[in-house]
Amino acid sequence: MRQKILCITACLLLTLVACEKKEPPKEAPLPKVTVIVTEAQEVPIYQEFVGQIFGLKDIAIRARVEGFLEGIHFQEGSEIEKGTSLYTLESQPFEEKVAAQQSRVAEAKTMLAKTKGDLDRIEPLAKVKAVSESDLDTAVAMHEAAISSLDAARANLRAAKIQLGYTKIYSPINGIIGRTQAKVGDFVGREPNPVILNTVSQIDTILVNFFITESQYLAVARFRAQNKAETRRAGESTFELILVDGSVYDQKGKADFVGREVDPTTGAMLVQASFPNPDKLLRPGQFAKVKIEVEVVKDAILIPQRCVAELQGTFSVYVVDEGNKIERRDVKVGPKVRDLWLITEGLKPGEKVVYEGLQLARDGVVVEPTVKEIEKAEQ
Repeated sequence: MRQKILCITACLLLTLVACEKKEPPKEAPLPKVTVIVTEAQEVPIYQEFVGQIFGLKDIAIRARVEGFLEGIHFQEGSEIEKGTSLYTLESQPFEEKVAAQQSRVAEAKTMLAKTKGDLDRIEPLAKVKAVSESDLDTAVAMHEAAISSLDAARANLRAAKIQLGYTKIYSPINGIIGRTQAKVGDFVGREPNPVILNTVSQIDTILVNFFITESQYLAVARFRAQNKAETRRAGESTFELILVDGSVYDQKGKADFVGREVDPTTGAMLVQASFPNPDKLLRPGQFAKVKIEVEVVKDAILIPQRCVAELQGTFSVYVVDEGNKIERRDVKVGPKVRDLWLITEGLKPGEKVVYEGLQLARDGVVVEPTVKEIEKAEQ
């Protein structure tokens, strides 16, 4: 009986299993990744150099005569015009010298008048042989000596007046004046190291001095030689200035001086560039980066830096082929352009490079790609 019941139960179970419909297994969804499509373009390559800013003219103000400083006639840090009175030194000692020289000029004039009168009396007498030739020669010599003495006295008077004029110091140029380095009552102008009273800078145009290495100089020189016509049409205004806050100065610059030689101790060469400064935003002493175009790469491929993986100096990317299968590929990289990387070898135009979803990217995995647009390099 028990065996009969077990047999019936087994038959029922087999019947139920046979009646159930078998459902096919569900396929796992494909991993989703974002890709960028490579594109060939013309990419300018730049190099940046740290430079220091100077005024077009930075004129040191010094006292040309010794004396005590009596007056300061300007506001520190203000804009001044050429000829503006800046400092006054004590003038009494120089006024005394002028007065003394004026007295000597008067004495020389008196002596000249006396010798002229003597000569005028002796000359008629010498013609009639009333006086000797030696007396005439003496009168002529005395007159000529008086003329020379008057000329010398006048020259000394001019020199004394010039020194008196040096007690008043004026601005030699239009510009901005700095903080005074001397106060009223200071003794200034002592040689051999006279005190620099102040500095006036003309900053409507500024100069930026920076150094480049020998190899960098060769790269820039060759590029400019190859693109001489284009550079001439552009007026050679190809320099950009990047300020310390990261902003790009809105005026272009040009090189107006390249050093004669490479310093053998540092291997560097001095270059000077000039930039218009109409708003007087830039001031002497600031530091900035000079950005120079050194090369233009034809048919270049740029991809975001996040697409590139590096391992022990080897760079690689993940590429999605036509069958949406991922392939790991080694590439060679060039210089960086903003947040993009120039790929010199390993990629061709029109290929899909994984941009987002790198954690899902594995060699040989089939994925579902979505294309993302990236910005082109600045021309």
